[in-house]
Amino acid sequence: MTPRRTSYYEATARARIAALVDDASFAEFCGPAERRTSPHLAALGAPVSFDDGIAVGAARLGGRPVLIAAQEGRFNGGAVGEVHGAKLRGLLDRARAERPAAVLLLVDSGGVRLHEANAGLIAISEVMRALLAARAAGVPVIALVGGSCGAFGGMGIVTRLCSAVLMSEEGRLSLSGPEVIETVKGVEEFDSRDRALVWRVTGGKLRRALGEADRLVEDDVAAFRAAALDWLAAWPGAPAPDAELAALRGAHAALAERATHFADTRDGAEVWRARGFAEPARVPMLAAAEFERALAEAGAHGSAT
Repeated sequence: MTPRRTSYYEATARARIAALVDDASFAEFCGPAERRTSPHLAALGAPVSFDDGIAVGAARLGGRPVLIAAQEGRFNGGAVGEVHGAKLRGLLDRARAERPAAVLLLVDSGGVRLHEANAGLIAISEVMRALLAARAAGVPVIALVGGSCGAFGGMGIVTRLCSAVLMSEEGRLSLSGPEVIETVKGVEEFDSRDRALVWRVTGGKLRRALGEADRLVEDDVAAFRAAALDWLAAWPGAPAPDAELAALRGAHAALAERATHFADTRDGAEVWRARGFAEPARVPMLAAAEFERALAEAGAHGSAT
């Protein structure tokens, strides 16, 4: 009997955690009973959430201890405010002290919460610093992107600072969101209501083709779990400082080459063509495994990565 799929895109933050980690292993920190709600939203008379839109805690993944955070996109679009950011930053500080096998960040956020922009921006900067400190301490941080709000704004930057990025086609990753681009540049430049365009420009297949995501998976929590387990099993451990510096320089060189190779592309269809896909028009119809095979074949023919 085929196991029932749980759509990552449609699931709530806590449902994603429950289906992702080992059964009954999640222990939440700063849980609902503590009622850590945003003082800024309350002062503005705006609705608040008992967890400020993020669940954090400890769990096990394949028997290994992990720390995990899941943003709730259904509350303020998963946007980061003071309490939300403090919980995420605290989890990453804990990772540096406890050295779990990994930190899993289930990113589902439009960026910083406009209601408390200054506090949210400060929180994002603290999260970035704590994430890099955890990685420097030898703890890998894995971003999982496949929710309805994607990973935009400050959380888009946080996602790209992670050790690995796992995405579904439904996931989106960018600095500026479609609505922001349309507001600033006009609908003629970018129509945020054109869903096909949005996914071609910010979606999982484009990010994987550009090398900004490490794995493309189906919209299924079990697929994300399997990909996280595979990545952890293959992780060689934190590199020595010299090797890390060499890897950083290699990444910079690859970015410069990529910028040149894709200089004239404007959306995913053109990127896939430049990347070497035999039939770029069929890419949106490919399942994740088929896409990975096509990507490998394109790479084997010498296309830029």
